[in-house]
Amino acid sequence: MKHILQELEARRARARIGGGPARIEAQHAKGKLTARERIELLLDANSFEEFDMFVEHRNTDFGADKNRIPGDGVVTGWGTINGRMVYVFAKDFTVFGGSLSETHAQKICKVQDMAMQNGAPVIGLFDAGGARIQEGVASLAGYGEVFKRNVLASGVVPQISVIMGPCAGGDVYSPAMTDFIFMVRDTSYMFITGPDVVKTVTHEDVTPEELGGAKVHTHKSSVADGSFENDVIALEEIRRLYDFLPLNNREKPPSWPTEDDPHRVEMSLDTLVPENPNKPYDMKELILKVADEGDFYEIQESYAKNIITGFGRIEGRSVGFVANQPMVLAGVLDNDASRKAARFVRFCDCFNIPIVTFVDVPGFLPGLSQEHNGIIKHGAKLLFAYTEATCPKVTVITRKAYGGAYDVMASKHMRADFNYAWPTAQIAVMGAKGAVEIIFRSDMKDPDAIAERTKEYEDRFLNPFVAAGRGYIDDVIRPHSTRWRIARALRALQNKQVPQIWKKHDNIPL
Repeated sequence: MKHILQELEARRARARIGGGPARIEAQHAKGKLTARERIELLLDANSFEEFDMFVEHRNTDFGADKNRIPGDGVVTGWGTINGRMVYVFAKDFTVFGGSLSETHAQKICKVQDMAMQNGAPVIGLFDAGGARIQEGVASLAGYGEVFKRNVLASGVVPQISVIMGPCAGGDVYSPAMTDFIFMVRDTSYMFITGPDVVKTVTHEDVTPEELGGAKVHTHKSSVADGSFENDVIALEEIRRLYDFLPLNNREKPPSWPTEDDPHRVEMSLDTLVPENPNKPYDMKELILKVADEGDFYEIQESYAKNIITGFGRIEGRSVGFVANQPMVLAGVLDNDASRKAARFVRFCDCFNIPIVTFVDVPGFLPGLSQEHNGIIKHGAKLLFAYTEATCPKVTVITRKAYGGAYDVMASKHMRADFNYAWPTAQIAVMGAKGAVEIIFRSDMKDPDAIAERTKEYEDRFLNPFVAAGRGYIDDVIRPHSTRWRIARALRALQNKQVPQIWKKHDNIPL
């Protein structure tokens, strides 16, 4: 028996070394950790249980049978993050460049299937060279099987992708179908085709960083939800994000102990909104003062900064925050902001995470570029997402809520549950100046008449009481009590159920 156990340990040691010391050294020289080191940092100590450590590829073409390495370029299994179960796979760049073979794909599919069956999230750590060319269509079929499970798991269990090295082809399509994508700066890239192919086809000379680096995908394309300085920080931040998410669509959002009193009063909020209606203020200050212990995990922080999305907690329970940001473009809704917020709202609704919306929106951004790039449909995505969502929804209007943007931003008409307004709220079709110019065209030559008409419009409409009088606003609240009012509303909505009209699925305006 002893010699059998020794052989087992020898085989395990062979599998753990991956591509060997030289390739591990090369990985470290690039500032990257190995697949196993990443899993060790991501999961709780000693919680990882590996699957398929001894699996090898079965290809015999092009001399592939002479080079077989246990694990076949991906480490798979399950473990825990702060005691909560998670399935994980990590591409091993030291083995065949992390490229995907038929057996490599089967290993990933196994954890995806188990995650759906057992109701636990999947985290994929990507550092890969795409399809294994030697296997041809078998490799492509493997990708297809992974893609299929990404789609089937969507809305069933959370899926998180962390790009930690170069990723191309199928290794970017799979992350694109997951809920969140994060990247590591300077060492990770995402593109359908690499710089060499781009140069051949389009004659464009680009570096990997220019084509698909973290800055491109977090600032321009919105493919990635965030980026981090290095592997260690990235994995620490994924652990932090994980604590906000439920394990599956049948569980309620997690609740963590907190000593932050829900009755906490923030008197500074009474002066957050400037007296000048055109002066900006930082909406993040409101979020941080309302959330438990000022803990806010922002999603897509670098993209469409005129809207804020992210996770926080109220009374220890996870909530999603969506807020217009007056500091950027006055908080208007444009194409990018609409898409960003719509995706976040839909994620929260998938997993019944309550949504708290803070509104200060002067409308949709006008202009030729916006119209030509489809603001009608992009704006409709956010409207659709809020209306479709059946999770608890609490809305607070802090200042402007003008035009169609008032409707879109989780208004009562979009099935929001609790709609509050601060006394500073202005709910109207448009601002006073524009309204007066349209309504009282004949008086436009008389400055005194203009001033009088403007004041008349402001007194009549630029307040929350007309909407409150019609029941569109449930209450006008004191800003300093916002945290407590939201906490009470969320308590009341803990057992919310919405009867659904049968349909196969909706047809969101993609």
